[in-house]
Amino acid sequence: MKPTVVLVHGAFAESASWNGVVARLRERSVDVVAAANPLRGLAGDAAYVRDVVASVDGPVVLVGHSYGGMVVTAAAAGNEQVAGLVYVCAFAPDQGESAFGLSTKFPGSTLGEAVDAHLVSTGGVELVIRPSAFHAQFAADVPAAQAALMAATQRPVTQDALTAGLPTDQPGWKTIPSWFVIGDQDRNIPAELQRFLAARAGAKDVREVAGGSHALSVSRPDVVTESILDAVAAVSA
Repeated sequence: MKPTVVLVHGAFAESASWNGVVARLRERSVDVVAAANPLRGLAGDAAYVRDVVASVDGPVVLVGHSYGGMVVTAAAAGNEQVAGLVYVCAFAPDQGESAFGLSTKFPGSTLGEAVDAHLVSTGGVELVIRPSAFHAQFAADVPAAQAALMAATQRPVTQDALTAGLPTDQPGWKTIPSWFVIGDQDRNIPAELQRFLAARAGAKDVREVAGGSHALSVSRPDVVTESILDAVAAVSA
């Protein structure tokens, strides 16, 4: 059975960030769902994505962008329904590794300088990228007007979500084939870290976009879609 693609956005983004990818997959008659990642905490976010996967009839290729890579890695653990993983400018953690921890493994991330923190009434802190910094930090290869819209519609993420370590000793990429797409000018997750993660995961293929920002699903949906189609074809064979 041809798998359904489930897209999981990361921090400071939302489901519409996948619109260009969704349109291209639909043109190729691939069923696709862009999940609304809660961005409240790694365990809860992964549980929600597992529920989305369970609602799909048949196998799934899970695609994670940015922090969404943390979520799909956890959601795929021990999940026989997940046939492939695609990481787009994303974290692919091992047990105990957090987004914050991984982002400091190699130099190059300037995210910390671009975010503001706000207390929330239910407890804890959530983070947003300052609108004035969003274009350069998150989406430098996207037109300014589009980046401004993305900044206005960004979804905040809790600090807890970014500091939580992967809770499972069975990260999805250890048993499920994976594909990686990297922007070599990513200012959130350094390209060097992404290359390391792809090599550690034994990725089936790695596409690297020269001049690509962190927002490749928006700026280069063609490249992202091709990697997803490669995964769909491989797991369908």
